[in-house]
Amino acid sequence: MHWSDYLKIFQHISIRYFMVAGIAFLFFYLLFSRFISYKKIQSKFPNSKDYIREIGYSFFTMALFAFVPFFIVKNPAVAVHTTLYKNISDHGWLYFFLAFPLMAIMHDTYFYWMHRLMHNKKLFKIFHVVHHQSTNPSPWAAYSFHPFEAVIEMGIYPIFLFTIPIHYLHFFIFFFFSIVYNVYGHLGYELYSKNFSSSKFGKWINTSVSHNQHHQYFKGNYGLYFTFWDRMMGTMREDYDQKFEEVTSRKNNVAAA
Repeated sequence: MHWSDYLKIFQHISIRYFMVAGIAFLFFYLLFSRFISYKKIQSKFPNSKDYIREIGYSFFTMALFAFVPFFIVKNPAVAVHTTLYKNISDHGWLYFFLAFPLMAIMHDTYFYWMHRLMHNKKLFKIFHVVHHQSTNPSPWAAYSFHPFEAVIEMGIYPIFLFTIPIHYLHFFIFFFFSIVYNVYGHLGYELYSKNFSSSKFGKWINTSVSHNQHHQYFKGNYGLYFTFWDRMMGTMREDYDQKFEEVTSRKNNVAAA
């Protein structure tokens, strides 16, 4: 357990964030924004101060995120008590692949209830107000958390390590998927096609429109990957499907003219 281990973990987290958010920002906000701006969920773009604030808080978030695996996985005294395993054969390939949807369900459940709790009036200003300064989020907002919220967000990591068998690759693949979907949720553009939100499968999948509405109105749509908890608990915004169809039905009238 050395500080070099911490720096490596921080580096890996940072590379993931800047690679995924950076590519999304480059594509949707710089190179092609002129041609696809009609698809922007909220027509107005954030300003430079918003981007700087989001990236600044994200640095603190990533620094805090790195401490969790550092103190658990890199600490032999703690690691021995976790469910971490090295050989896939220990639990087989079937479990290896089934663990991913299980992790997604666990993370989504944790996120929904943690997120909804942070919207309590007494807790919101302490934990969550920083993230909601991005009322019109950009890809950089994916990790834009107050340090207190960042600690709670990473709570899913020890939950995984002390409940279900976890292979090293599970973390590598799952958290890459997580940042990709997190950036998509804050993208400001919808990537799913028209009628997706009302389809038998799509109605259970969280979308960029859904999370964008949460940032814009501060209420409803608390899920991360899925809409299961929102629909079951009655916290899905009533105007969600209408907004989704409106955004995905837009035509480029400028180009047509």
